[in-house]
Amino acid sequence: MPTEKQVLQVAGRDVAVSNPSKVFFPKTGHTKLDLVRYYLSVADGALRGIGGRPMALKRFVHGAEGEFFFQKRAPKSRPEWIDTVELKFPSGRTADEIVVTDAAQLVWVINLGCIDLNPHPVRVADLDHPDELRVDLDPVPGVAWSQVLEVAGVTAEVLDDFGLVGWPKTSGSRGLHIYCRIDQRWSFTEVRSAAVALAREVERRAPQIATSKWWKEERHGVFVDYNQNAKDRTIASAYSVRPTPDARVSTPLRWDEVADCDPADFTMDTVPARVAAIGEPGEGIDSAVGSLEPLFDLAARQKAAGLEDAPWPPHYEKQEEEPPRVQPSKRARGSGEREGTVPPPAPGKTSGPTGRRRTTVPLIEIARAATKEDALEGLERWKARHVDVWPHIAEADVLIDSMRGPSTTWTRIRLNLKNVPDEKRPPQEELEVDFDPWEGYTGSLPGPPGRRKQSS
Repeated sequence: MPTEKQVLQVAGRDVAVSNPSKVFFPKTGHTKLDLVRYYLSVADGALRGIGGRPMALKRFVHGAEGEFFFQKRAPKSRPEWIDTVELKFPSGRTADEIVVTDAAQLVWVINLGCIDLNPHPVRVADLDHPDELRVDLDPVPGVAWSQVLEVAGVTAEVLDDFGLVGWPKTSGSRGLHIYCRIDQRWSFTEVRSAAVALAREVERRAPQIATSKWWKEERHGVFVDYNQNAKDRTIASAYSVRPTPDARVSTPLRWDEVADCDPADFTMDTVPARVAAIGEPGEGIDSAVGSLEPLFDLAARQKAAGLEDAPWPPHYEKQEEEPPRVQPSKRARGSGEREGTVPPPAPGKTSGPTGRRRTTVPLIEIARAATKEDALEGLERWKARHVDVWPHIAEADVLIDSMRGPSTTWTRIRLNLKNVPDEKRPPQEELEVDFDPWEGYTGSLPGPPGRRKQSS
């Protein structure tokens, strides 16, 4: 049977939308064509966020509730009017990534199953020097939205004090993003160092509600994620629809809206009317270019006070001034004797909550799931069986990790039982959800060449 398609006239081009009636958001009933029409209605704002930037494709070919995969390389089969640029990654590899510059190209990308848009913070004209400092406010599990907004207010004050203009937007998920246009003359490493200094200053001013600590065991409140400025990291851009049941949108805000905003108010259904009524809050971002020099001065003062570089993500090359890339609870002390133990794996598994690494923290693993929703359902089942234990577990002790599989991400949930009395601590039990992202995969795993899949 021929594939259903609809051809749209966009920016002077014919753009085919395949399977236009396919439901992408089962709860709301929105179809792929609805998604395309949404992006056309906010095209000016969406293009302001992604225009002229290389973009990784995050493809939800089965809709928002299906599995997704990241595609860095542009599809080989593409119209001649689709632009690309070659990017070099920290691994040394290269890829030709899509560059969107007009609404026709935007529709073509959405037709591939891209629900949200994930551009790099650089322009095609200069791929080595970001023109954007990105502040990602990421609450730890259980933190209220009001606390995110409070940290956003502190961040705005810090940015203003250091000569930068921040442009806020909801993330469309649990957090909030603030972007700053910057002079395009510093490397990724330098921009990240400015982000580290900024995060530490926010934490210094609001230590009870904000943190710059990379290791999850040290976090509380709202994490100011400086590592989103490392090379090859991307964030959902302005007006991106997120794969949530209500088709929520990452929506630019005016600062006078931030304190009272509710992210649930911004969806595919409501945002186009909002833009039509009040205009585009991020319209002036490209004319508000600032310097990072004041933040570099702050970073120098922090270093003189004894602060080291902050940890990088695990797959990045070890940096010269970076502290040991190991969780504080796992670092050896004193005579060099190794502390801690390797937690036992769940029944039927060969690796446990920390793999082969030691820890001084009593960890158990609850779920390995294809989706976060499946993992959280498994956690609920565990809670129902351990009603006397759950009150002892703090919000920060629920460790929810997004893990990388061969082509998709998966979710792991672990619990830190440090606050549970010894006599009440449950042992490691069978996983509530036991998903193996590597099942059937025969290629190399990340890490040393030749490393292969390990079972269980």
